[in-house]
Amino acid sequence: MMSCLIYLFMDPEGLFPCILGHEAAGIVESVGEGVTEVQPGDHVIPCYQAECRECKFCKSGKTNLYGKVRTATGAGVMMNDRKSRFSINGKPIYHFMGTSTFSQYTVVHDVSVAKIDPQTPLDKVCLIGYGVPTGLGAVWNTAKVEPGAIVAIFGLGTIGLAVSVKYASCVEICLYCLL
Repeated sequence: MMSCLIYLFMDPEGLFPCILGHEAAGIVESVGEGVTEVQPGDHVIPCYQAECRECKFCKSGKTNLYGKVRTATGAGVMMNDRKSRFSINGKPIYHFMGTSTFSQYTVVHDVSVAKIDPQTPLDKVCLIGYGVPTGLGAVWNTAKVEPGAIVAIFGLGTIGLAVSVKYASCVEICLYCLL
């Protein structure tokens, strides 16, 4: 456990103090100057991995490893002024993974939200921002398990459950929940 804590405090995506959370869905309350893709009232999913739709990575159709905001999200701040939008008693509280979703309100870069259908239930679609695509991506792009294989899945959170759905055609699935 201690090694996990040491790693967490050394992780550039884990500056402390910060507001944790990286899966959510919500409604845009306001936008900053120059924001044109979303407007107040839009339903959105905050995305840890931003997508500008303009750079060579985002246009490639293979990845959206847009790196421009990564230097800011990794430092827990906003890109335009390198400052946090959260504070307590005048001291900064850092952003986490560019989303900080364990709060009633958050501030994100405009390239870090995906606009969704306003009829979509926010309490269900929130899992699409990180866990489900991560689990399915691990299955489709990394593991490449064939039908009939025996699969072990460690962890039954959103990622593990997304993996288990994809592996339903396997002969045997061993699910492990480590507490």
